[in-house]
Amino acid sequence: MQKPEGGHLRIEHLRLRLGAFQVADLSLEVEDGQYFVLLGPTGAGKTVLLETIAGLHRPEGGRLWLDGEDITARPPEQRGIGFVYQDYVLFPHRTVAENVAFGLALRQATAWERALPWLARRRLRRLARAQAVTDALDLLHIGHLADRHPRHLSGGERQRVALARALVVQPRVLLLDEPLSALDPQRREALRGELRRIHRALSTTVLHVTHDFEEAVALADRIAVVHAGRIEQVGTPEAIFRRPATPFVAEFVGVRNLFAAQASPAGKGITRLAVGGLTIIAAGHAKGKVHLAVRPEDIVLSRHPQESSLRNVFQGRVTAIEPRGALVYVTVEVPRSGEKPLPLVAAITAPALETLALRPSDPVTAGFKASAVHVF
Repeated sequence: MQKPEGGHLRIEHLRLRLGAFQVADLSLEVEDGQYFVLLGPTGAGKTVLLETIAGLHRPEGGRLWLDGEDITARPPEQRGIGFVYQDYVLFPHRTVAENVAFGLALRQATAWERALPWLARRRLRRLARAQAVTDALDLLHIGHLADRHPRHLSGGERQRVALARALVVQPRVLLLDEPLSALDPQRREALRGELRRIHRALSTTVLHVTHDFEEAVALADRIAVVHAGRIEQVGTPEAIFRRPATPFVAEFVGVRNLFAAQASPAGKGITRLAVGGLTIIAAGHAKGKVHLAVRPEDIVLSRHPQESSLRNVFQGRVTAIEPRGALVYVTVEVPRSGEKPLPLVAAITAPALETLALRPSDPVTAGFKASAVHVF
């Protein structure tokens, strides 16, 4: 299979209302060949945005552009877009091969094909369709399932059939709506690898919707975090993870240490952050009311105070120990004058917890670099 030319998607000032839900002045750009993930909670508007791109909803305002062409009013079958729904939407009475071939029946004949005699054109299209279906099935490694019906397939196999059906028409943009959410963890991991392989093989522009941050990081070139019909932040996975732009993004991607603060300059390249009765030092420049975030894995715990290059070192007590797979989250409450203690959550490995021999109520030192403090 070959990737068709193009795949540069641009959304300009999109406005849409569906019942009580609305998208207001949403703009987004997805480069040709990019694997782009829309990340956000249920009800954020991610699927509505995909359906609007596909032509299933007519926006009240704004424009949709694909490779410089205005497709805002173009019908779905003329947009060059493939769509895979969360629940696959396979035809139960058709075989796998017939399901995959369905989209090809809607393909318009080229000028060259229309110039051929009717019988020759019909035979050519039949042969081309059969070859395209074979290629799509082979790409997804499901050629052996061609004669089966969907009811005889596993969830992962049905998802591969849905992907093959969307790819067989060689879409300029492939839309994936929560493609892995219905699968068990083992099949989810396997299909995640398949999506990476297919994208490398075809370089098709992909717009993938998910609420799973781990899934987004594993697949995306770029991520847009969506909330309540608007885009909160667009960036690389690293930028979203390390430098969230809003409190919502920080909380959604798992920043457990998120605090409001009053910022003031404290020297060259240094900012002092007042968090109640506690002072935190951050790299960079900030002034006024801000938020700060420190990722749990950037906090170092020790049993005893020690000299180090860390600009932020606090004495506290362990209040909670929460094992989470390979990591353990340790909550340390740091005293503040005149206010409740500040809870800092550190992520350490299970062997590190064993070495420190920490238990609830134990005294502990928590420290982190000024560069580990993200201010926004």
